[in-house]
Amino acid sequence: MLDPSVLLALGAVGMLAGFVDAIAGGGGLISLPVLLSVGFSPIAAIATNKAQSIVGTIMAVITYWRRGFVSLRALVPSILASFAGSMIGAVAVKHIDTGVLSLAVPVALIVIAGYFTFAPRLTDENRAARLSFAAFVPLAGFVIGFYDGIFGPGTGSFFTMAFVLLFGLGITRAAANTKVLNAFSNLGALVFFMVAGDVVWPAAIAMAFGQIVGGYIGARTGIRFGAKLIRPLIIAVSMILALRLLFFR
Repeated sequence: MLDPSVLLALGAVGMLAGFVDAIAGGGGLISLPVLLSVGFSPIAAIATNKAQSIVGTIMAVITYWRRGFVSLRALVPSILASFAGSMIGAVAVKHIDTGVLSLAVPVALIVIAGYFTFAPRLTDENRAARLSFAAFVPLAGFVIGFYDGIFGPGTGSFFTMAFVLLFGLGITRAAANTKVLNAFSNLGALVFFMVAGDVVWPAAIAMAFGQIVGGYIGARTGIRFGAKLIRPLIIAVSMILALRLLFFR
């Protein structure tokens, strides 16, 4: 049984993680180490983190949707693809060697950080898409969702990069669409953790309350400040994730 003071502290951590996650992704950089520090096993920490983070992600989705930054109807095929990809990835992780990802993913995250740092004209304005949104976003959703199921770190950065580079969305709209697909890729993996009984529900519920507040404030902040806030946060989150995976495994 967790002490009430610990639950209160976890709620505050959930709020901070939800705020960061709603803008640039990477809230797990904050919440996961804290869960490990209070004595959770790695599996319990990952499962509880998935359970609490999805609440903040959904709050961010609702906020972006109500402000007109995302069309849920247009994303239905991609939502299903992300969910299916994540579930398949969660099953596959037990049968494949993911060791190569521990090197490949940090390199990819550094490339993403470099792109958002040096690419010109990265604003909130939409640009010409390189690929058909209707045809290829479901494919991107499945592939990145599969990655989320087998490994996970940087999923939000990969989604945002795809929406900006391949599908021509402005950064705020890319962040909004990322939250939708990330929510369902998280849900796909969470189903397996729930069935296995790995989620520590008192901690997840306490953090979920914080996530509701943080996800709402984060989404509103992202909408208000747009690319000038989202862009540097994506760069920072991608680099911190890359360094953590390279040097603090």
